[in-house]
Amino acid sequence: MATRKNRIRSAISLVNSKLSVKMAAIVLASSTLISALLGIFRDRWLNTMYLDTYPAGLDAYTAAFTVPDFLFFIITSGALAVTFVPVFNQHLVSGDKKSAWQLSASTLNFLALASFVASIFIMIFADPLVRYVVAPGLNESAMSLAINMMRVIAINPLLFSISTVTASMQQAVGRFIFYAAAPALYNIGIIIGIRCFTNGINIFGFQLFEGGIMGVALGVVLGALLQLFTSIVGLIGLGFDYEFKINWKNKGFRQVLRMLPSRSADQSIDYIMSIINTNLASRMGEQSIRAFQQANSLHSMPVNLVGVAIANAFFPKMSEEIGRKDEKAFRETFCSALRTIICISMPISIITFFSRGYVVNFIKNGGNPKIASVLGAFIVAIMCQSVFHIASRGFYAKQNTKTPLIISIIAFAVQLICAFGLSAAGFGPEGLAYATSISTLSEVGMLLIAQHRDMDGQLFDRKFWSSIIRVSFASGVAGIVSWILTKLLPLLATDNSFFATFPKFCVIAGGSLLVYVILCYILRVEEIRPIVQRFTSYLFRNITEQQGKKKK
Repeated sequence: MATRKNRIRSAISLVNSKLSVKMAAIVLASSTLISALLGIFRDRWLNTMYLDTYPAGLDAYTAAFTVPDFLFFIITSGALAVTFVPVFNQHLVSGDKKSAWQLSASTLNFLALASFVASIFIMIFADPLVRYVVAPGLNESAMSLAINMMRVIAINPLLFSISTVTASMQQAVGRFIFYAAAPALYNIGIIIGIRCFTNGINIFGFQLFEGGIMGVALGVVLGALLQLFTSIVGLIGLGFDYEFKINWKNKGFRQVLRMLPSRSADQSIDYIMSIINTNLASRMGEQSIRAFQQANSLHSMPVNLVGVAIANAFFPKMSEEIGRKDEKAFRETFCSALRTIICISMPISIITFFSRGYVVNFIKNGGNPKIASVLGAFIVAIMCQSVFHIASRGFYAKQNTKTPLIISIIAFAVQLICAFGLSAAGFGPEGLAYATSISTLSEVGMLLIAQHRDMDGQLFDRKFWSSIIRVSFASGVAGIVSWILTKLLPLLATDNSFFATFPKFCVIAGGSLLVYVILCYILRVEEIRPIVQRFTSYLFRNITEQQGKKKK
């Protein structure tokens, strides 16, 4: 038995070995893509079942997430990722593993305790939170459903907090396999809830649960448990020495606590705005909450696939370079990541705008004009939010959380004014999306200007602007190609299935991206040329090998 356990531990350690920055980016991008595809099928099944037949129920389901997500993100998620990793890395680089594990255990225990209290708070005050804060515009039936769902989902902040701490430890040491797999399992849990729990739960003839849309909430909890299990498995082989106590004397832990408030405040700004958006959307009629949330999720997919994946892959390296006080290496790494994100996210934003009707068809049979309209208003935010993740992490690597906080407060004020103004003007949920695009554009602009000054004016150099101009030109041409292809391959009334829409979308997106890549290669865009060279070398190598076999 002991030998079998050792073999399992060795196999897990081998799979979860340390990855290079490039390989980490590939793994994270791939896992994000898989998770995004699972998310598409999750939303497609959910929308097909309820969007037309029970839109108020879907609005209630969407509203139920706001407060649990809000408390999790301000307590743990973003705050932990950018405060814990740099400090943890400093202890590892200095060779003080004992202190690093004390820091990890103390952070885990502290955040688990805080999130447990938050979960209890949600369960007790779910009624007034939904009724007066989150969704006062829902009808009484939908409001009651949202309250009950919120109480079920209230356990998530605790489960997510534990899994996030364990995942951040793996991220800090460059081990990304289980870290990357966890989000996909979360979506699988929700899919199980949609496909199984909505039909009721029957065990040995006893009806434990009658079913309905409440079953999806149970699937959400199952997904959180699967994510937690995967994250814990990923700790095997790291040598983590867990202690069931909070070591207040640990200097690293105190340092993390000092940085947490400003980063948590930064996170809370984003999620306060999310609650405000849900509140405003609840007053715009049925499907408005769901339409805004679905468009928001669709626009977030490329952001997570590009911005978050690349920023997470580069962040440990930037933190390590700052820990070595190698400013030149940090600047080169940051600039490389920034140009890469812009190079990828700009054409994706433009192509998404022209193909938004096809994209919405993936999550709703026959599409949905309201969701497509809101998604169109989010387009500017795709590139800006992708850039935001590396722009902000440039400061977090230096353990500077105040600058991003101040800029976030200004951007929050911009979004708040725009959201209320556009809502009052009758723009509907599209106005909320326009407000998001405007505020993220201003936030990214301020972050990059501040980063430029912090780098003694060496960010916006000739190399940067030369790359941006060439990428912008190639993206513009790709956008024209995308528009032409949508006219040649229009959506028809019969295109009411995934398999009818997907081939057209592939031709539009693939053709546009091919034109973009070719132009970037001709224009000598540094971030594209290695990809083309690797592909052509692989292609011609296979052709040469085949010709050699024929001669033999």
